Amino acid sequence: MTTVEAPARPRPRPVSTTPPTGPRVRQRQRPETFTVVSYAGVIAFAIVCIVPFWMVVAGSFTAESSLSQTGYSLWPDPFSLDAYTTIFAGSRVWLSYGATIFITVVGTVIAVIATSGIAWVIARGLPLVSRPLAVFAYIPMLFTGGLVPMYILITQVLQLRDSWFAVILPMAIAPFLVFVQVSFFRATPQEILDAARIDGAGELRIFFQVVLPLSKPVIAVIALFYAVAFWNEWFHALLFISEPAKYPLQLVLQNLITSVANAADLGTVSAAPVYQMRLAMTVITIGPILLAYPFAQRYFVKGLTLGATKG
Repeated sequence: MTTVEAPARPRPRPVSTTPPTGPRVRQRQRPETFTVVSYAGVIAFAIVCIVPFWMVVAGSFTAESSLSQTGYSLWPDPFSLDAYTTIFAGSRVWLSYGATIFITVVGTVIAVIATSGIAWVIARGLPLVSRPLAVFAYIPMLFTGGLVPMYILITQVLQLRDSWFAVILPMAIAPFLVFVQVSFFRATPQEILDAARIDGAGELRIFFQVVLPLSKPVIAVIALFYAVAFWNEWFHALLFISEPAKYPLQLVLQNLITSVANAADLGTVSAAPVYQMRLAMTVITIGPILLAYPFAQRYFVKGLTLGATKG
């Protein structure tokens, strides 16, 4: 007689008491006091800068009657486009925009080329050339020849009266920016320049095809400085330009701010919204250069840091 054995029961698996392994939850660290104070300070400074600008924008859209009675406010009440309609009704603002764009673009190109060339010669340390040129660029940082000699030079010697180049040439070279670019050029690796010379490249080819492509950050910084300076320039235009059709935008704004009577030159009626037009002209004037800054911001910090600390 055969006996049938019962099937063996499976043994229960031991229960693991160790916690499951997985990505550890990173504990959030409390921010340092200095970080909190820094962020608070930056936010407060940003508010201090933004609020006045916003009040100018809001005032440019506020009716003239409300501005004359209650002054500035954070919101245009009542809303009005009278100032912008009055400003763009005539041709003066469009002509001044063209003049300012020409002065800014052409002046920035000339200034960047001149500054880069002088800075490269100074940075090269050439005998009998670099040191006298450095002294020549450094002297205007201490003092200038004066307003009368410059006026005689521009109007009688160069014959640039009523020319936009009378505004461009006096600002073509800024000594501070020259030495910023000199510091950047001196940080250029000498091995790259020696390799280019071994390949048969001349000095001009090295400068244009090797040095300038490596100097995009500092060139962007210098171009931004020059562009802002040319865009905001009105004093040289006041001295050397007498034709109203050639006035840059900043001079039109200056005339509008200093004299209420010049509001009629913008093209229109005698009862112009003067206070509102002043604010509107301010917005129109600073708008383009303010919108252009974010595109150059990444080069601005990098180029200014490298040009100021290396060398």
